[in-house]
Amino acid sequence: MAAYNAPLRDMRFVLNEFMDPARLRALPGCEEMTPDLVDPILEEANKLCSEVLFPINRSGDEEGCTIENGVVRTPKGFKQAYDLYRDGGWNGLTADPDYGGQGLPRAVALLFEEMMCSANLAFGMYPGLTHGAIAAISKHGTPEQKATYLHKMVSGEWTGTMCLTEPHCGTDLGLIRSRAVPAGDGSYRITGSKIFISAGEHDLADNIIHLVLAKLPDAPKGTRGISLFLVPKFLPKPDGTPGMRNGAMCTALEHKMGIKASATCAMSFEDAVGWMVGEPHRGLAAMFTMMNEARLGVGIQGLGLAEVSYQNAVAYAKDRLQGRAIDGTKHPDKPADPIIVHPDVRRMLLTMRAQIEGCRALAMWTALEQDVAHRHPDAAEREAADDFVQLITPIVKAYLTDVGWDATALGMQVLGGHGYIREWGMEQYVRDARIAQIYEGTNGIQALDLVGRKMGAHAGRYLRRFFHPVLSYIEAKSEDEALAEEFILPLSKAFGRLQSCTAEVARRGMGDPFEAGAAASDYLRLFGITALGYCWARMAEIALQKQDGEEAAFYKAKLATARFFMQRILPQTGSLASQIMAGGKVLKEMEEAAF
Repeated sequence: MAAYNAPLRDMRFVLNEFMDPARLRALPGCEEMTPDLVDPILEEANKLCSEVLFPINRSGDEEGCTIENGVVRTPKGFKQAYDLYRDGGWNGLTADPDYGGQGLPRAVALLFEEMMCSANLAFGMYPGLTHGAIAAISKHGTPEQKATYLHKMVSGEWTGTMCLTEPHCGTDLGLIRSRAVPAGDGSYRITGSKIFISAGEHDLADNIIHLVLAKLPDAPKGTRGISLFLVPKFLPKPDGTPGMRNGAMCTALEHKMGIKASATCAMSFEDAVGWMVGEPHRGLAAMFTMMNEARLGVGIQGLGLAEVSYQNAVAYAKDRLQGRAIDGTKHPDKPADPIIVHPDVRRMLLTMRAQIEGCRALAMWTALEQDVAHRHPDAAEREAADDFVQLITPIVKAYLTDVGWDATALGMQVLGGHGYIREWGMEQYVRDARIAQIYEGTNGIQALDLVGRKMGAHAGRYLRRFFHPVLSYIEAKSEDEALAEEFILPLSKAFGRLQSCTAEVARRGMGDPFEAGAAASDYLRLFGITALGYCWARMAEIALQKQDGEEAAFYKAKLATARFFMQRILPQTGSLASQIMAGGKVLKEMEEAAF
């Protein structure tokens, strides 16, 4: 009964109106990124996602992956869908044309990623890890490694993984036990066990390229002793085709709450042949290229699931008849009014919509800065854009996945008992959404990264990349009568709270790191809501200018949603600020034995 179609009008709004399209087209390689070129790409992407990927989402969840003698098979229809995805060139949208990619900007590819996450998150896990592996090899690999692997991975003929976690350690990677012994010919022999490896084994591609963290025999202790190795499932022959099977095997599939059609594998490496990527003992730095890509991608997973849950909640709310509107009958020709007339249903739907559209704008802003960081000819511009991406990455990962969890739960709530029943599809979105708050660094870890690393980086330089444009905007628009009272004043109050809390958390953290940790999660959420408030003020400004034009209905709805955000969501910054200012004493004073 569920359905999905990409929100193309809103996607075009953030791409062509909210974001500065001239700034994007000024970048080398992006000169032709006009609506005439991009719109057909988005329309074809929607067809693939709504007509091919979405119809196998529920069946894939029910069937799941299977393993027999180390061979993993994906659910019915997944191989055919992957072939269509690969043959359509979708895997190489942003990849380097030198390796067969299309070289499109991240800002365009992000919208396709959102569609894929809405339509079939489990399917999207397979190419998603490949993109991160491509990024790591492109930045840190040798010329020979690039020549051997990137063409195949960009085309989608081969896929990639990220092998970090071990049974005894997750976030604390300094504890890993996997070992890499030099073989004397430039290669290494990798031995160890990894768990929770997404797409570690499957039947979609001809080869799987594992990027594995391991330690050399002379490695120093801790994270400074980690190296990164490229370990293919099949060793490539001189002609580039898959050859002999390597010592990398899937020993088990995890039985999970959600994303059941994604093969989450326990992997065993036994004297597997591998090659170092990057420098010895610098593997974690190289892997962070992949992890940062993955963290932004996981944020988009939360956004995608929130969107599809919202669409189906709206459809149900307009169709389901239940009671009469409390302020008078709205549909006298029907035996009851549809539930969309009820205040609490409207509250839930508007909460979902305001968060989704705000998150989409923040994600697009981040994607544009990624493009500037990679493409701009001026080093200072690249640095400024990369600073912003570094700062916002933990916020996008954590805030958008929190929104995904909250929105899918609200979507299920709108359907009431039917939302809890499998046939309507809503409960799957809740189950699928939960993992996004956990993997690629839990949201608590993202908050610690924001407070412990990003806040003080380069004497606050990262923070200034966000604070300065927001403050400049508030100052420039504070006298604008159309914007000031409804949008700029609430934003100014929230931004003031963020500034005060930033200073206080930094001050307390210098004396007691526990204080910074105690504030971290609330601080990240305060930052995220304020960032969305800025995005919504800018979107409201655009909508005000166009609300009487040809698409009046779209812009009036945008304004109404902006007002809801400013009045019902942005005020949450007040309570968050109070929680932050309360300090960490209440968390510390409970005796451990009393828990």
